[in-house]
Amino acid sequence: MVRAIVGANWGDEGKGKITDMFAEKSDIVIRFQGGSNAGHTIINEYGKFALHLLPSGVCYKHTMNIIGNGVALNIPNLMNELKSLGERGITPNIMISERTQILTPYHVLFDVYEEERLGAKQFGSTKSGIAPFYSDKYSKIGIQAADLFYPQRLREKLENILEVKNLILKYIYNKPELDVDEVYEQLISYGEMIRPYVTNVFEYLQQALKDGKNILLEGQLGSLRDPDFGIYPYSTSSSTLAGFGTVGAGIPPHEIKNVTVVSKAYSSAVGAGPFVSEFFGDEAEELRKRGGDAGEYGATTGRPRRMGWFDCVASRYGCKVQGATEVALTCIDVLGYLDTIPVCVGYDIDGEITKSFPVNALLEKAKPVFEYLPGWKCDVRGITKFEDLPENCRKYVEFIEREIEVPIKIVTNGPKRHEIIIK
Repeated sequence: MVRAIVGANWGDEGKGKITDMFAEKSDIVIRFQGGSNAGHTIINEYGKFALHLLPSGVCYKHTMNIIGNGVALNIPNLMNELKSLGERGITPNIMISERTQILTPYHVLFDVYEEERLGAKQFGSTKSGIAPFYSDKYSKIGIQAADLFYPQRLREKLENILEVKNLILKYIYNKPELDVDEVYEQLISYGEMIRPYVTNVFEYLQQALKDGKNILLEGQLGSLRDPDFGIYPYSTSSSTLAGFGTVGAGIPPHEIKNVTVVSKAYSSAVGAGPFVSEFFGDEAEELRKRGGDAGEYGATTGRPRRMGWFDCVASRYGCKVQGATEVALTCIDVLGYLDTIPVCVGYDIDGEITKSFPVNALLEKAKPVFEYLPGWKCDVRGITKFEDLPENCRKYVEFIEREIEVPIKIVTNGPKRHEIIIK
C-alpha cells in the first residue's frame, strides 16, 4: 500500500511527526521533491531532530529511507544530517536514486545573487539554491547523481554549463566567475561521499510494490507553495502535491491509495506572499512563542513564522488539490490559552464574499471573514481519546472538519511522537 503525506497550506504543518508515526509500520519512506530549504521536526527517544533532506523514517531500523529522483540533493547538507544522526547512535538505511539531481554550490550562489538583485521585490527565498537548481533541471543542464561516477562525461557537461553561468555572473551580477577545475573536483568528491547509497531505486520500488510493501511518500512544504496551484510566484520550485509523488519517486499513479493531508489548528508561514488570516503584534508573538515545541520559527532558516488564524478557504482548497482522503490536524494543544478563537470562513474581495480560493490578483485584495468559536481554556496534552477532549475543543475540530469537507482522522495534542489522538 502507498500513502502520501503532504501539507494543506504554506508548509510547517507538522508533517514530520505524522510521517514518523506512519513510518513505524512502514517498510519504505520516500522524499519525492524539494531540497534542504525546509525541515521536518521529529521528537522521539533519541531527542529532537530537524530533518531537511532525509526522510522522516530514519529513526526506525526496519525502514528503508529513499531520496527520490524529484529531490534537489545538497550533498554536504546530507552528510551533515547523517553525521548528526550518527552522533546520537542512529545509522539509518538510506538509498539515493541514481536519477536524483545534484544541487551544486553555484546554485546557492545564483539564488543569493538573484535575491540581492531583486532587492525589495525579492520572493523571500531561503537562499538554498532551489530555484536555480530546478531551472537548470528543466533547462536540461542539471547533473544527475549517476553523472558523478563518469568523470569525463561530468567534465564535458560542466564546461558547457559554466560557459553560460560565467557570462551571467560577469555581466548580470558583476560577481567572480567560476573555475571549472574547482567545481569539477568538488563534484567528484561529492560522488565519493554518496557512492555507498546510490542505486537503481526505480527497480527496487517496482519489486517492493510486487511484494506488497508499505510505502510512504513524504512531501515538503504544502499546497499553497506549489508552483501551479499555489500562491505563485511566492511558491517553491517543485510540485508539493501528492500527485507529483508518482514522478518524484517513480510510483505508478494507481498505487497511491491514501493521501493524508496535514494542517495546523491555526496558520503559520515562512516567506513572502499573500496570507489572508495573518495577524501581527503582541497577539502574533504570543502564539508564536507557544507554537510547537520550541515556538514558531523555521526549522531550516530560524526565521520567525508569520502567524494567522485557521483559514478554512485555503485549507479546503489545499485538501482538494492534494486529493485528500483524510486530514491530520496538528498543534491543537497550542490554542488552549485563548478565550475565543477566530476562524477564517470566507474572503471579502471588493465587497463580495467568497469561499473559493482565488488567484493572486484577487487574493492580494482579500480580507478575512471570521467566525468566533469559544476556547477551552485548559491544557489538553496527555489526552489519548477524542471524546475525552473538552467539549469546546471537540467542537472546534468538528467545525473545521465540516468547513474543509474532509474527515479529520488524526489530532495531535503535543510535539512528542505519541501525543496523537486517532479520531
